[in-house]
Amino acid sequence: NQGLTVTEIVIVKWHKKIGETLQKGETLLEFETDKSVIELVSPTDGILSKIVAAEGATIAIGGIVGAITIP
Repeated sequence: NQGLTVTEIVIVKWHKKIGETLQKGETLLEFETDKSVIELVSPTDGILSKIVAAEGATIAIGGIVGAITIP
């Protein structure tokens, strides 16, 4: 299957900073594959408590990009 060949992504832009609140469904960051730029939305309400993968970082699919604290 040609559509399932992506093994890593590049973080393009974080839309939130550490300490900012998030709402479920709100855009958290943008990442790039070899084919397109995709928005990743927050899976829950919370606070962005950690950024593991900075803008420009390349990470494996399934890798951790950050952490959300749920109050």
